[in-house]
Amino acid sequence: MQEILDAILAEQYEAVGALPVPDHYQGVTVHADEANMFEGLASRDKDPRKSLHLDEVATPELGPGEALVAVMASAINYNTVWTSIFEPLSTFGFLKRYGRMSPLTKRHDLPYHVVGSDLAGVVVRTGPGVNAWKPGDRVVAHCLSVELESPDGHSDTMMDPEQRIWGFETNFGGLAELALVKSNQLMPKPEHLSWEEAASPGLVNSTAYRQLVSRNGAGMKQGDTVLIWGASGGLGSYATQFALNGGATPVCVVSSPEKAEICRKMGAELVIDRNAEGYKFWRDEHTQDPKEWKRFGAKIRELTGGDDPDIVFEHPGRETFGASVYVTRKGGTIVTCASTSGYEHQYDNRYLWMNLKRIVGSHFANYREAWEANRLISKGLIHPTLSRVYPLAETGQAALDVHTNAHQGKVGVLCLAPQEGLGVVDTEKREKHLEAINRFRGV
Repeated sequence: MQEILDAILAEQYEAVGALPVPDHYQGVTVHADEANMFEGLASRDKDPRKSLHLDEVATPELGPGEALVAVMASAINYNTVWTSIFEPLSTFGFLKRYGRMSPLTKRHDLPYHVVGSDLAGVVVRTGPGVNAWKPGDRVVAHCLSVELESPDGHSDTMMDPEQRIWGFETNFGGLAELALVKSNQLMPKPEHLSWEEAASPGLVNSTAYRQLVSRNGAGMKQGDTVLIWGASGGLGSYATQFALNGGATPVCVVSSPEKAEICRKMGAELVIDRNAEGYKFWRDEHTQDPKEWKRFGAKIRELTGGDDPDIVFEHPGRETFGASVYVTRKGGTIVTCASTSGYEHQYDNRYLWMNLKRIVGSHFANYREAWEANRLISKGLIHPTLSRVYPLAETGQAALDVHTNAHQGKVGVLCLAPQEGLGVVDTEKREKHLEAINRFRGV
């Protein structure tokens, strides 16, 4: 790995393909024999630092249509948290099912799982049938892994019955020195960003794009009022930017004055601090409080001059979903993913059915959507929301930050990169957007 890293740091990218690939590399893993280690504990008490390990793992065989990437940096997503606490179930079930598909996919069924669904790095090898990418290419990877042997995926690859999230439902993810991806996961690295900045938008940027902008999601248009939960977080910070960039009006819901200030720095003017307002949408574990929905709706109308949201960007799930359905305008759209506060949503269907509202499920993004989202990053129209960066050996702490919501935006991880700030090529564009690039830093 050191020879490969030295070539990358010296910007001798063409030389990378001629260097030997090590038979082992360092990767962050969970272990199958520890899948029950947190049994009996509440989710909040499960500590990713205990389950995430930095191991020497065998380099996988490279198959047709695949690429091996030297990972300079990665980032933490909520799916890594889920993997690390074995919720809602152990990811080893995903790996076993994938392993039964073919002799090639059997590589993924191992007693350890190399995690991570983001990366920025350099291609070191490509398999048979890969023509669009070559060793030495500087890339980022989106996390959609599809087989495309069924007709169902050829209109929208997210509909492929063998659609999976790389690094969560497949092995050999991005929190490692090397990663195995399908070549149709690769996209050009935004050249005005450092490795860790380029790695951080990946999953959440593409997810927010499909959920809010794409015709497969809410299909946001100019002039829409968009309610965004967790507007300074990993998903919400990109939804806020897409709303502002696309001519919509975001109403940003946050949980502290510091988070409210971040939204205002992004350009949002309408911000609700839910803790300051004291909203309690649930009277107890089993009973919601419609009066609180109404009070929340009144606050939104106060800010917007009487408008209800055309779109609600939903990802907390159980805690907020009843309120989201209630406050959406007649004929409006609630678009949902993630459900980080719980998967079992409850709402009063009268407010949905009688007011002709729609609930749209949204999950990650297809290659076209991910490419467009990455292109907006490359153009400097959407910016990374990276707040803090950890070394690979401290990935457990990085995941704990996300698990306990002790972070803003995205938390990055240096893999092969020895320090932050490396990998910038277009210094002129970077200087133009530097304030926006650093907006979340240290928050």
